[in-house]
Amino acid sequence: MAHRYLLFQRDDCHLCDLALEVLAEARAPEFGSVFIDDDPALEERYGVRVPVFRDEAGNKELDWPFTADQVRAFL
Repeated sequence: MAHRYLLFQRDDCHLCDLALEVLAEARAPEFGSVFIDDDPALEERYGVRVPVFRDEAGNKELDWPFTADQVRAFL
């Protein structure tokens, strides 16, 4: 099943762990995780920006740092 929302992240990423906590606090709907490690195209697009929360349907992205209120407004 394809997810409407995706979180682009890295393995062993402290900021990504914080983003997961904020998304939980915001009660974000179910989302997929995309790890950019070892994917040159994703590394080029998201390398210094991760974590990034993306709305596939709305074609919009929320770059870190974000708060629970910002996530709720984004949704």
